[in-house]
Amino acid sequence: MRSLFFGLFLIYFCAAQTVHAGQDSISGHVLDSDQKPIARARLTLVDSEGRVQGTTFSGPDGQFRIAAARTGTCTIEASLPGFQPATAACSQSQELRLTLTVAPVHEAVVVTATRGEAPAGQLAASVTVFDRDQIERRQTPLVADLLRQSAGVTVLHTGGLGTQTSLFVRGGESNYNKVLLDGVPLNEPGGVFYFNNVTSENLERVELVRGSQSALFGSDAMASVVQMFTRRATTDGVDVSGMFEGGSFDTFRGSAGVAGKSGRFDYSLRGARYATDNSVPNNEFDNVTFSGAAGIELAPRTSLRFVARTEAEDVGTPGQTLFGRPDLDAAFDRTDGVFGVTFTQQLTAALEQRATYGFASSNQESTNLISDPPYTPAFEGRMAPFEFSDFPFHSRNELDRHHLTYQVDWRLPVSGGRAGTHILTGAFDYDGERARLENVLANTVTRASRNNAGYTVQHQALWANVFVTAGLRIEDNDSFGTAVVPRASVAWTARNGGGTIGDTKLKAAAGLGIKEPTILQSFSPPPFAGNPDLEPERSRSFEAGVEQRLASGRIKLEATWFDNRFKNIISTRTISFNPFAAQYFNIGLTRARGMELTGTVAPTSTLRINGGYTLLASEILESTSPNNPVFQVGQWLFRRPRHSGFTGVAWQRDRLMIDLTGVFVGRRVDSDFSSLVPAMVENDGYVTFDLRARYRLTDQLGITAAIDNLADADYMEPLGYQALGRAARVGLKVGF
Repeated sequence: MRSLFFGLFLIYFCAAQTVHAGQDSISGHVLDSDQKPIARARLTLVDSEGRVQGTTFSGPDGQFRIAAARTGTCTIEASLPGFQPATAACSQSQELRLTLTVAPVHEAVVVTATRGEAPAGQLAASVTVFDRDQIERRQTPLVADLLRQSAGVTVLHTGGLGTQTSLFVRGGESNYNKVLLDGVPLNEPGGVFYFNNVTSENLERVELVRGSQSALFGSDAMASVVQMFTRRATTDGVDVSGMFEGGSFDTFRGSAGVAGKSGRFDYSLRGARYATDNSVPNNEFDNVTFSGAAGIELAPRTSLRFVARTEAEDVGTPGQTLFGRPDLDAAFDRTDGVFGVTFTQQLTAALEQRATYGFASSNQESTNLISDPPYTPAFEGRMAPFEFSDFPFHSRNELDRHHLTYQVDWRLPVSGGRAGTHILTGAFDYDGERARLENVLANTVTRASRNNAGYTVQHQALWANVFVTAGLRIEDNDSFGTAVVPRASVAWTARNGGGTIGDTKLKAAAGLGIKEPTILQSFSPPPFAGNPDLEPERSRSFEAGVEQRLASGRIKLEATWFDNRFKNIISTRTISFNPFAAQYFNIGLTRARGMELTGTVAPTSTLRINGGYTLLASEILESTSPNNPVFQVGQWLFRRPRHSGFTGVAWQRDRLMIDLTGVFVGRRVDSDFSSLVPAMVENDGYVTFDLRARYRLTDQLGITAAIDNLADADYMEPLGYQALGRAARVGLKVGF
């Protein structure tokens, strides 16, 4: 690896010296309307006859330098998708300051797609970003429900709020998503992550990057990466805020926090509680969140940041109550904690290093200690041919992950011309996974540990209208050994324009994904025995699309085609009937291809409309359960709809804000899992709308209102689990 890095550095260093001899240079900064630096804005040098003489891009601090002839007049133009362009006359005697104002449909700066800040307009990856304004406007307590407003996404609650909540992206399994908090991985060993109790409290931003991303993040990034960022105070002073709401189903939501900045030190602290009875017996949900972040500038361009978060939930799990009586004592308790510290140093204008240590822990307890009476499942004329009996269980799982990463970003010193601008990234990641699985009733304990490492190299090449990213990762895993996973993408601005027909961007990307087996799949005891020889699950993804801006930046439309294949899917196979015994094997192969269409319209400064539609053509190619009609070859993938979509309308004027969002989920394959006759193997589609409103009484006090499932739609997310009906909340929000 060291020789590879050295060779690449040498080649790019030589290429970087192609600045034209006999030229001076012009330098300056690109800033936004708040005078904050804008990275990777394109700077174009135009001579007096309108001919382009060179291009370059602003650095992380907004600074740029571009070669220019010693004589003659010229103009510097600064542009970036999502901003209005700016121009200035050349000056070699002083630094220029170009200010870009936000376009009606602005563009986000994304960290997750490249492990560094990059404007979404220069990326080929499919990205959805929820910023702080959107999070606060939508008043969505759980991050999972926020993610419903994304293309290619299906979210599933097995019952009321707080119950098992799964995320499916572009046909991938629910454990194919890498989940991070400020760069620290949160997944259980093997990729499992449930969004049951992940709240939006104290979050600055949530990023979702679709497609295989293992070239950057290693195991688990098979179908997407979700990264949450803790709020960070950026202006001097102290901000104290609080809110509380109450409403249907005895719902209570309250929080209080403080954030501030003084000189080189900033901090953000918040505590919150969210509780509801949901709609059926033994389905109460109670969640407590504490979150904090702090940072200090140790020296110019050198900083140290800390982040910590804990989420503790207690929820009843009554089961498929539409098919039979609720289980009145089954419950699930979970406490998640994460801590991270990051050291960042800008060694030179071109070279930055970053080191992070993170620790994530999840303690889970599932109980059912009382045997409820037997029942016979039944639903709308269907009935099982025999009774179902309850059985007691009591399990405790303790799952820990130590994470260490070191990353270097080198911006090659090219000041313009055909050589382009190049950013080279090298990274090393270590994960120490520890697990303790206890069956309390059987008095058995399974312990397991894995130590994994990953080596990543990435090259970003930026020209005037072409942006290329290529990278690969060598994953060294205790479970399956060594694997290489590459990814490459290209984005081409085929047309630059600011009028009726604006910028046109074409994009394409391809990559491989990889996922280690879970702890249970590798180490669980009989009768469902683990298999230490399992191969990793793998994905291969392609995508291509077009993005078009219209009406002077007031409309943005995007169409993306994707094609995913998931192989080596792990499941159990019976190896003995008397006595019963089963073991985990790699026995599954699936395909998911389709189209994502999204659009955003901002006809006025007070109105914003967005929407999206996803067509998912999925198919089982090799079945994990060939005798089950739900999982037969040729069937759609389980619980993933062929058609889905979302819409949103946000309006704000003076003191009043109104936000209406909708979600459409089409027909999908499902199972009653209750032996009903005739069997239920499909689930009907549904449409829901949520309404939010806020009225600002004063600068410090506001009234909030929220209605979930506005039309009181009657549906089941999974079969047997009744979704919540219409629910309303009202509250107060204060800030000083």
